Amino acid sequence: MKKMTVSALALAAVGVTSGAMADGHATELTIAIVNNGHMINMQTVAEAYTAETGVALNWVSLEEGVLREQVTSDTATGGGEYDIINIGMQEAPIWGAAGWIEALEFGAEYDIDDMLPAIRNGLSHEGTLYAAPFYGESSMVMYRKDLTDAAGVTISDNDSWDNIKAAAAAIHNPDEVYGVCLRGKPGWGDNMAFITTMVNSFGGAWFDADFRPQLDSDAWKAAIEFYVDLLGTYGPPGSEGNSFNEILALYNEGKCGMWIDATIAASFLEVDGVAYAQSPNAGNPVGANWLWAWAMAIPAGSPNAEAAADFIEWATSKDYIQAVANHPEFGWGSVPTGTRASTYAYDEFKAVAGFADAEMAAIESAAPEATDLKPYVGVQFAAIPEFPQVGSAVAQEMAAALSGAKTVEEALADAQSAADAIMSEAGYY
Repeated sequence: MKKMTVSALALAAVGVTSGAMADGHATELTIAIVNNGHMINMQTVAEAYTAETGVALNWVSLEEGVLREQVTSDTATGGGEYDIINIGMQEAPIWGAAGWIEALEFGAEYDIDDMLPAIRNGLSHEGTLYAAPFYGESSMVMYRKDLTDAAGVTISDNDSWDNIKAAAAAIHNPDEVYGVCLRGKPGWGDNMAFITTMVNSFGGAWFDADFRPQLDSDAWKAAIEFYVDLLGTYGPPGSEGNSFNEILALYNEGKCGMWIDATIAASFLEVDGVAYAQSPNAGNPVGANWLWAWAMAIPAGSPNAEAAADFIEWATSKDYIQAVANHPEFGWGSVPTGTRASTYAYDEFKAVAGFADAEMAAIESAAPEATDLKPYVGVQFAAIPEFPQVGSAVAQEMAAALSGAKTVEEALADAQSAADAIMSEAGYY
């Protein structure tokens, strides 16, 4: 595979200019990123960007929950610590409307119409893009077909949760492999990302039409009881400490027979025999799989806003996809997915990405719009300013139920009380 270079022509095509500031000093951009695989890879790929432009890149790589806390605090107060921040669909439209982040406009060569509509819409407010997606995702079942075949069980698209539990039981051999691995680490984007989709599939929702929390509903109780029993019986011990990165490591060690999580995980699976299926449900498929994008935004008032916009334009462009594909350390199997339709048209990508069709189907079937069941936009989150506080409080209670520190009934009652206090204080009712 040829060595990757970022030509001056390619950079110019997306509007990249010299890294020199007006006072003659080199521009340095401080970029806060989540410590997921594609973001880590970007640090290596972007070395060529610095070589071509002279723009120095100072990376701050943080665990997901820490990133959200630090970026939210700095951006809300105008702290100015970062020139570029990783945010997602929960924050982008809200922060854009509040004036916390800059609107993004790119040149014609960027081809914004190539961006998947669901991803673009989720990062926009009133038609204006406020964060550019680095990768997008839904969720799906990733399972070891060699193990299910050996056990004589099957997993189908949109399977029942009862069948998922039966399959987990059949392949569970705790001395070698756990039947299922699921998120348990507390955080509104950690355990609650998965738990919310499960609750959705049981017919539940975060809030009613008056935005009163619904955590004491029958649907939440049924979903959480099932979750705690499934993961507590057939999952790894200490699951209340596991989120995406921890489970990815377990899966690649051959310790997980089945994992229901972000489609982007498929890019990083290193074991053989993996097959994919659309997310299971308990009778309600709407909202059973989430929709998310890790995106790049510019905090309002950044003194390096122009240079930051240039970098974001390059890092989320078709040229960046090609740069990863041509890089000697990565290749087509490592390109960030879930953002551009054109990525899925490359024969080279399709040849190495056995998950591509399943990922696209999951993204296209995600349903973030408000419905009669839920009055808010968002699948695994609610696009309201108070949700991170509500979601974080509930996440702690769900982790307590999973660990056995509280019963499911106690955890849900305490979660309802905490959420009710937050929403009442915010003036919803």
